[in-house]
Parts: sequence; C-alpha cells; structure tokens
Amino acid sequence: MKLATLEDGTRDGVLVVVSRDLKRAVAVSEIAQTMQGALDDWQRCEPRLQEVAKRLKAGPVEGEVAFDPGKALAPLPRCYQWADASAYVNHVELVRKARGADMPASFWTEPMIYQGAGDCNLGAMAPIEVPDFEMGCDFEGEIAIVTGDVPAGVAENEAGQFIRLFMILNDVTLRNLVPSELAKGFGFFQSKPQTAFSPVAVTPDELQDAWDQDRVHLPMIAMRGDHEFGRPNAGKEMIFGFRRLIAHAARTRPLVAGTIIGSGTVSNADPTVGATCIAEIRAREMIEFKEARTEFLKSGERVRFEMLDQGGVNIFGTIDQKVQLRQNE
Repeated sequence: MKLATLEDGTRDGVLVVVSRDLKRAVAVSEIAQTMQGALDDWQRCEPRLQEVAKRLKAGPVEGEVAFDPGKALAPLPRCYQWADASAYVNHVELVRKARGADMPASFWTEPMIYQGAGDCNLGAMAPIEVPDFEMGCDFEGEIAIVTGDVPAGVAENEAGQFIRLFMILNDVTLRNLVPSELAKGFGFFQSKPQTAFSPVAVTPDELQDAWDQDRVHLPMIAMRGDHEFGRPNAGKEMIFGFRRLIAHAARTRPLVAGTIIGSGTVSNADPTVGATCIAEIRAREMIEFKEARTEFLKSGERVRFEMLDQGGVNIFGTIDQKVQLRQNE
C-alpha cells in the first residue's frame, strides 16, 4: 500500500491512497483525514486503507484523481519525532579519516542518533532554500521508517512489529556549519535545516523480498543534475538494522506513533558505486589527493533521489529538488 499527503490548505494536508504505479490517488477522509490520524488508529485504519488500495489496483475508483507529486506534502508534514541515525559506519569512518580524526571502536557496536527538525518537513519537489551558499550545502540520501507507538525499553527482536511505513529522504546538511556546532558538544541544529521526504510512504509489503525484516536491499539512486552521483545498496553495509535503531531510540523512553527514524547516509565501501552525499566524495578526495575537489551545491542545481524495486518500479516516487538562495521577507 502507498500513502501520500496532498495539499488542501491546512498544515497537515489530506491523506490519500496512491496506486502502485503512482498515477492515481483517492482521498480517504472517511477512514482518516491525515497521515497522523491513520497512524494514531492504525489497527482500525490499516485494513480499511488496504482495501482501498486493492480497489485502486483492480481499476478505477469513484473520486480518484491523477496523482501529482508536485502537490504532495511530506507524508508527515510535521511529526512528533524525527530521529536520524548513522547506521552506515563506513560513511562515518571515511569522513573522520579525511579530517584526521580517530574512529572510536564504539561506533561499530552502538548506533549514533540525533534529533532533527520534524516540525517543518518538505515535500519531495519543494526547493532547497539556502541562506548563504558559503555554508556548504550538501544532500544526503537515506531510508526512513515510521513507527507506531513503541514502548520504552523494547527489545531488538520485538521492535520490527512497530514499523508501519517506509520513505526515502534528502537530509540536507550545511557542511560548513557542522564543525563549529559539534565543537560545542551539543550536536547538530543550524547545520541540519529542513528535510525533504518522498512523495509517498509505503507499507513493508511494497518492498517485497527486498525487505528482510531489518534492512532494505535495494540501491539508493542519487542524481546531481543529469549525472548519476551514486547508487549504493541500502542493505549491503547497514551495520545497524532498523530493529536495532528502534530499540536504541526507545531505550529510555517510549516513541509515539508517527515517529520517523532515518538510516543515515546510505553508503558502501566500494567507491565505484558512488555516494549519496557530496561529503563522502570529498572525504575520498582528501584521503587520495590531500584536497577536496568536488564542490558543494550551487544555486540552480537539481538533486534527485529514487529507489526502484527489482522489477524497475519506482517505489516511493522521486525526490526532485532545485537549489536556490532563500529570499527573506
């Protein structure tokens, strides 16, 4: 099942079920007005939403419209919790090696995670607005899960049952603000502006055999303009699976329905598959050439992300964003 949130003039939009080919959609206000509403009452809503999805698959449905990703908000335009992890430790190791920093052994045994800005999530085709291009604008391709209500202290082997939906995302990062923020010892804030999410969120069954109940074994395709920047496999070197990330996030507190947990930058050790962020390429350049040669994003550039299933079907729709200077009112 594929779900999306369309603009309707409200903060949280209106929930729709989307056909598997991403061409048609139907509002389901009689089941739930919003995505958050469906997640809050998932046990009742999910089978009814699945029934609508089956009817869409079978043919035309009364009230359906053409699905326009340009009118889609983030599936959860604002969420109670946006927690981003760094499950691809290869990415962390490269970036730290490039700047001559040690790699603590604990990075391989315990997940890293921080709280992002979940109150202002961007739709898949919303522009990336940069206050100042000297801040070093970068993109990061990730997979995210959306959870139901997760009890505090949940065991890793029980955590998978709380996964409701999957999305892909572009975790925009202002790289030149990162060092000073981390030096304060309090984590990211200004260096992590608004995050853009895929046009649709999907239930685990849409991933078919690519989902092994812990990782998604499909390439994350990242495009910079018309150039393929990378297509690392999201399942290959994800050191901490989603069950571990849920258990880690819920170690000392519960997670409410609608919590988003990101995988971190999808990354493989093999340099020939490219990368899903500029920082990783710059790190490899620093290690090899002693200088970073690839520039951060400039005004007018476009970035795109998508993930295709084994049959070539676009699972989540395409994140397609243009970079521009923010105009302050």
